[in-house]
Amino acid sequence: MGTSNARRLMVVSCLAVLALAAGAHRPSVHHAAAPSAAAPAPSNGGVEAKVRGFARADGARFTVGGRPFYPNGFNAYWLMYMASNPGDRSKVLATLDQASRLGATVIRTWAFNDGGSNRPMQITPGVYSEDVFLGLDFVIGEAKKRGLYLILSLANNWGDFGGKKQYVQWAKDQGHNLGSEDDFFTDRHTQRFYMNHIKRVLTRVNNFTGVAYKDEPTIFAWELMNEPRVPSDLSGKTMQAWVALMSSYVKSVDGKHMVEIGLEGFYGDSAPERKRFNPGGKYSAGTDFIGNNRIPTVDFATIHSYPDQWVPGSTSEQQVEFMKKWMASHTEDAASALRKPLLVAEFGWKSSGNAVAQRDDYFRMVYDAIYASVKGGGPCAGGLFWQVMAPGMESWADGYEVVLERSPSTTAVVSQECARIGGITP
Repeated sequence: MGTSNARRLMVVSCLAVLALAAGAHRPSVHHAAAPSAAAPAPSNGGVEAKVRGFARADGARFTVGGRPFYPNGFNAYWLMYMASNPGDRSKVLATLDQASRLGATVIRTWAFNDGGSNRPMQITPGVYSEDVFLGLDFVIGEAKKRGLYLILSLANNWGDFGGKKQYVQWAKDQGHNLGSEDDFFTDRHTQRFYMNHIKRVLTRVNNFTGVAYKDEPTIFAWELMNEPRVPSDLSGKTMQAWVALMSSYVKSVDGKHMVEIGLEGFYGDSAPERKRFNPGGKYSAGTDFIGNNRIPTVDFATIHSYPDQWVPGSTSEQQVEFMKKWMASHTEDAASALRKPLLVAEFGWKSSGNAVAQRDDYFRMVYDAIYASVKGGGPCAGGLFWQVMAPGMESWADGYEVVLERSPSTTAVVSQECARIGGITP
C-alpha cells in the first residue's frame, strides 16, 4: 500500500475516534446420526441466498468478488455441538434463520471440542467423532444456503471444550514431560497434535455439500485459537513464533482462505508506548497486537473487549470509556501500523436486571464507531457481538447472551446496524 493510502487510513481512524467520543473477557464457557440424503431447506421463507465467493483481505479492507465486504453478525460458539445431535438441530436452524433476517453476514463459531466425554470432536489425538464432524458439516451446509459466512476457530486457550490444557495432557499421557499449559505453544508433540487437527479439519469433505472445507467459500476465515495467551513469556517471543509457524502451516494446506489469530488485542513490546491502552495501563498476556498481526500469513486483525472483567471495580461509564479508547487505538494501528482490516470479533454487555437498555446503548456506541470507519473506507469493518443463544439454552447462559426472540430492542439495534452498513455503496 502506498503512502497516500496510509495517510487516508489514518484520517479515517481519526473519524472513528470522533465517533467514539460522540457516542455514549467474556467468561470462559462451561458447558449421532448419519446425514440425510439432503439437508433441510432453510426455513426463512424458503428463499435460498448464496455466498458470493471467497472473502479476501485487500489492503485494509475486506472484499468478496472485488467489492467491499462488511462482516457484521455475532458469536454462537455452540453450533457444531448442538448440530451433532439431530434432536438439537432445530436450535441451529432457528439461529441461522435469525441471522439471515437480521441481515447479518458472518457468524463466529468453534471447530473444536477436544477430549472429555461431552460430545468431543477430537476424542484423542487424531481420533474423531464422525457424529460431531457431521454436526459441523451441517452447520456449514445450512449457513451456505442462507448466504452466511463462518469464522471457524480451531482451538481454545481456555479449558472449556478441551483447550491447550487438553493438548498438554495428551502429550503427558504419552509419557512426555511437559510442565505447564503454555508448553502447548513450544512442545513439538503438542504442535504436531495441533497441526494434525488443522489438516484434518481443513481437508474434511462435507457430507452434505460434497465440498472440502478448504474449498468452501462459506468459510470466511480460519482462527488459530480463541484468545491465545502465554503468561509465562510476556516478551511475546513465544506467541510470535507460534503464530508464524501455525499461520504458515494453515496457508500450506489451504491457500484460499484468510487466517486470523484470535487475539484480544493486548499491546506488547513491539509498541511499548501503546501499552497504556491495555487494561490497567500495563497488562500483558504474552501477546502483541501489532507484532503478531504483522506476520505476513495473518490476513487481518481482531480485538475482543470485556471492560467489566478487565477493569475491576469500574463503573459503567468507565467501562464505556475504556471501550471507546480500545477501539480507537486499534483502528488507528490497523490503519497506520498494520495496513490490514480490523474486526471487533467479540464485544458484549451483561444484561441482567434493568441492563438491557444499557446493553443497547453500548451496542450502538460500538456500531457507530465501526460505521464511521466503514463510511470513510477505514480498516475497522465489522463487529460480532458475544453472544447469541437459542431458546432452551438457559443452562448455558453467561450473562452476555442475547436470545433474539426474547430481546426485541437489542435485535432492532443489531438489525439497524446491519442495514446501515449494508446500505453503504463503494
